[in-house]
Amino acid sequence: MLRQLGMLLAALAVTTSTSAQTCEATGMTVQILGSGGPGINPDRASTSYVVWVNGQSRILVDAGGGAFLRFGQARGRLEDLSLIAISHLHPDHVSDLPALLWLSDFARKEPLSIAGPSGGDVTPDFQTFLQRLFDEKAGAFPLLGGTLRGAGRGVPLNVMRLDTASPEPLTVFEQRGIRVTALGVPHANVPTLAYKVEAGGASVVFSSDQTGTNPRFTEFARASDMLVMHLTIGAGESSPLLREAHASPEVVGRVAGEANTRRLILSHIGQFDLQEAVAQVRKGYAGPVILSADLQCVSVR
Repeated sequence: MLRQLGMLLAALAVTTSTSAQTCEATGMTVQILGSGGPGINPDRASTSYVVWVNGQSRILVDAGGGAFLRFGQARGRLEDLSLIAISHLHPDHVSDLPALLWLSDFARKEPLSIAGPSGGDVTPDFQTFLQRLFDEKAGAFPLLGGTLRGAGRGVPLNVMRLDTASPEPLTVFEQRGIRVTALGVPHANVPTLAYKVEAGGASVVFSSDQTGTNPRFTEFARASDMLVMHLTIGAGESSPLLREAHASPEVVGRVAGEANTRRLILSHIGQFDLQEAVAQVRKGYAGPVILSADLQCVSVR
């Protein structure tokens, strides 16, 4: 009991300072660019993560509000990116994508792979979403038409539309010793993807927003070295609108425990009693728990 209390206090003591940490120069490290939930937060940007592999910013997962600034503060390099992986099309996960891609053709000439979800009743598929943003004639940002190989600025994108209804994980990227797979997860009526990144014998899984009710996700995350799960709602949250889209703290802990992950990172943090919420998570998961902060680096192994 004393050991668990000590770990809980350590998790709650994580700083929310926006001074960037230096990530490991070798192996795989996750840097939390944005640790905040969907609401406005003075200390946390919206969801975004960068995976560093041997000192290079290789994978960007989501690009919510503030990702543009945080990527720069982290000293990320667009020319090092192998993949941008978008989980779903809520603004707090994708709104900074145009800013990141603006003038990206100055940083690199090699096309950049980008992946996102299939469509549904309330969101378009990822290819259509990008066309609505960047089409050189009809897009919201026609000056970024180069991203879709038209006239204008922006590095050319290799676009992958991933079927969130697939019962099996989908291979997204497999090059340079890095493998990325994706699996659809339930997030109300918005098609959403979880991602797994594997490199150097280590693995990290990004849950994205989800209810935690898809048993295939537990298998997808099983025995991972690190599981990043979203703690968006507090203990005892009664709003049906929130509960049909997000896992409760108890469910977050149960999923992490059943997946037998070596380490749990809590991110996409809402504004509620964090001590009570983390205590609920601990009921289902006995391993190390880290409460994330913007620009924090965590070695996957």
